[in-house]
Amino acid sequence: MDPKTRYGFKHNPFLPTVPVEDIWLPPRVRLFFQRVSALIRDGGYGAIVGDPGLGKSKTAQALAWTLTRQSEDIVVGVMGRPQSKLSDFYRELGDLFGVDLSPANRYGGFKALRARWREHIRATLFRPVLLVDEAQEMPTACLNEIRLLGSAHFDSEVLLTTVLCGDGRLADRFRGKELLPLGSRVRTRLVLEPYSPDELRDFLDHMLERAAVPHLLSDGLKKTLAAHSAGNPRVLCQTAAEMLHAAADRDLAQLDEGLYLELFAPAARSRKQRAG
Repeated sequence: MDPKTRYGFKHNPFLPTVPVEDIWLPPRVRLFFQRVSALIRDGGYGAIVGDPGLGKSKTAQALAWTLTRQSEDIVVGVMGRPQSKLSDFYRELGDLFGVDLSPANRYGGFKALRARWREHIRATLFRPVLLVDEAQEMPTACLNEIRLLGSAHFDSEVLLTTVLCGDGRLADRFRGKELLPLGSRVRTRLVLEPYSPDELRDFLDHMLERAAVPHLLSDGLKKTLAAHSAGNPRVLCQTAAEMLHAAADRDLAQLDEGLYLELFAPAARSRKQRAG
């Protein structure tokens, strides 16, 4: 049976397709959003760093949505192909900010982008925002090009607000010689770390409430999932999604710890026996 048909939720709370307005934002993420909002006035760099599964991409998605709702004058460009070489990097920037660029004339593109950004700043007092997910995949030349594009007059004029989002490899690259000038300019940084069981309980309660199924999981199962997900929301959601389909197939009214033990405890015992 289709879980949505069985349980009547607005959306599946355990899939990546959760609406952006329903994404869980813990207090430290909200504080980071406030700092980025302030950064837009002056320009500069922010970073979101964390291990896989801790919510970097969802945080970036929510940040873009939050900024555009803050004011219609805030322009947010989201780079979708960070691994591009320099020519395609310029093509994508042109598409994002409405500038017709010729990759054969990179200097012309450089000037045209900066002119567009200056025009926007004069009209709105806001710096345009460039948001790059999976920034650890970005070539060094492109990261340095962002730094050079976004500042003028010996760094006294900042034309762009850039938020780079990536895993630990991005932080490591910031410490290397080639990207140290960029890393040293990051003014606000959100480091996502594994969540505590209490935080994961809050995450579950929020996601279930926003999906209009607050009682879908028993209290015991919430506690079990929060304790056995290694502090990782993605691991928790993948486990809960598998349980949801099993519960719908069996026409269960609620997901509980008994179902968890039935589905996952045998595998855990088998791994323990092989390790022994």
